[in-house]
Amino acid sequence: MSTSTQTPEGQKPLLIGGEWIVAPGAGFASVNPATGQTNYLISAATAEHVEAAVSSAWQAVRQKAWRDMLPHQRAALLRRIADGIDANAQVLARLQMIENGKVWSECTAQVASAAATFRYYAGVCESVTAEVTPPRGNYLSLTQYEPYGVVVAITPWNSPLTMEAQKVAPALAAGNAVILKPSEVTSSPALELGRIALEAGLPPGILNVVTGLGSGAGKLLVEHPGVRMVSFTGGTASGRAIARIAADKLMPVALELGGKSPHIVCADADLDAAVEGVIGGIFEGSGQSCVAGSRLFVQRSIQQAFLEKLLARAQSIRVDQPDAQGAGMGPIASFAHREKIESMVASAVKEGGEILTGGCRPDADHLAAGAYYLPTVIGSLKPDAYAVREEIFGPVLCALPFDDEDDLIAQANDSVYGLASGIWTADYRRAWRVARHLEAGSVWINTYKQLSISTPFGGFKQSGIGREKGVSGLRLYQQSKGIYFAM
Repeated sequence: MSTSTQTPEGQKPLLIGGEWIVAPGAGFASVNPATGQTNYLISAATAEHVEAAVSSAWQAVRQKAWRDMLPHQRAALLRRIADGIDANAQVLARLQMIENGKVWSECTAQVASAAATFRYYAGVCESVTAEVTPPRGNYLSLTQYEPYGVVVAITPWNSPLTMEAQKVAPALAAGNAVILKPSEVTSSPALELGRIALEAGLPPGILNVVTGLGSGAGKLLVEHPGVRMVSFTGGTASGRAIARIAADKLMPVALELGGKSPHIVCADADLDAAVEGVIGGIFEGSGQSCVAGSRLFVQRSIQQAFLEKLLARAQSIRVDQPDAQGAGMGPIASFAHREKIESMVASAVKEGGEILTGGCRPDADHLAAGAYYLPTVIGSLKPDAYAVREEIFGPVLCALPFDDEDDLIAQANDSVYGLASGIWTADYRRAWRVARHLEAGSVWINTYKQLSISTPFGGFKQSGIGREKGVSGLRLYQQSKGIYFAM
């Protein structure tokens, strides 16, 4: 553990203006969901800390050294942060693992992804161009892109390493100062990223890390008049609350919210490949993913054969301590969230659902103290069942049949969400037709969760506003300005 991000008393401090500050009071506990034991205490920011973070961010972003830094110089800084992430890969992966319970292989992969994201935006930073626009008179006109100034990035607990990189890297590349507010469940990776950024030479105050509850520090940051833009990834209800505050402030926001993604298997699909895609799409990360393929639509003529293969594969997943060799699924990220999942499964049974596999906690003695839950598949539900319509955010798959293309598209789009979707078929004409008709920000064909930092990502409908990743992910943190030269 880095000594700069933990005090001798064991309480992790805030990072404000390049200084590590322990908030008064006992803070709040980080609990290891694999064991139920407390990892350490984390400082909870007060209104005074929020004020200090915003003030230090504005002071830093107005400094000539940052404001006038050339793109290739800013890119070099981002690359040094990426190198620091690589150098601290084991520390970062372990912090995520003990805070949200992801298996070790996923944690290490997400560290590598975070470093790659900083390198990608280093490349974008020094290569992206502004535009000279077609004149309509005797003048030269061009578009210049400039930072908002101080932006707040609020990240979720399910994949903090990747989510923080996907917000901080482009926001810094765009020239902003960033106040990073991580989930109270997974605060440490953000603090460690702050330390790495300082050691890489990022000016103090350009990246501040403010920990605390969403209803406390998070709300104060969003409401603060000095915050010019907010980027949030998390639940739809929280996204709505942020949007209401932003509306009063006339402040732009980026919201990446919930999902209830349809995962479609047609009769002509490679069933073995589809099984692996469906399994990874819902049980990777214990199903705690915004793009989880949680609604399975299988063409009726093959439904029984496909479900037999799927259930056998689901039952083969090893649920174990996240650092156990061969573990395929670790615990749910918190005990409170496991209870929510259990209540959703109970509602499914009450509405006529049949538990085809799972639906309970594992009975292994060495897992009894942790927040574990078995991979679960539920059949016999109607499309309007609560568990089919609402995001469970756990390892729970609802299986439904479809008859033809029209029936499929109607069912798949019958949701307030529209984040992602997947199609398995040998007919690429069908794949194209269905993909064009699905109301989703991402469509995977004969694959699932194939993500790229270079491809814009976001949702339709209540799954969000704005697009992260890609060049548009940098422009998200900038505002355009028209400049005219008389000729």
